Amino acid sequence: MPENPARTQLLALGELIRTQRQQAELTLRELAARTNVSNPYLSQIERGLHEPSVRVLKAIAGALNLSAESLLQQAGLLEGEEGVTPPPPPTVEDAVKADPRLSSDQRAALMSVYKSFVDDDTAKQLAKKKS
Repeated sequence: MPENPARTQLLALGELIRTQRQQAELTLRELAARTNVSNPYLSQIERGLHEPSVRVLKAIAGALNLSAESLLQQAGLLEGEEGVTPPPPPTVEDAVKADPRLSSDQRAALMSVYKSFVDDDTAKQLAKKKS
């Protein structure tokens, strides 16, 4: 028996929220504190057991440095307008520059490390192509 499409969408949304939270290195409790939403309710959302309200979605998206629209689009719950290409996700550089929790020295250090990884990876790819 095929799964209910609404249930599938809730599971996708919950998985996306969990993934974004883990990438932001936040616990459920930390996300709950940032969103003013209870820890058990967030857990149920992540497991696809509850459909969050618009207010809750906006709070979660804000705490994860996403727009609510971006969160819904990434979960496959909101389609872009016909003929309109959705904006690309922010670059690592943009995210580092926009994070208010970082000092200018921390931003510079992060960018230096990031660029060294990217440059190293690019060099390895070029070496592979030559061999």
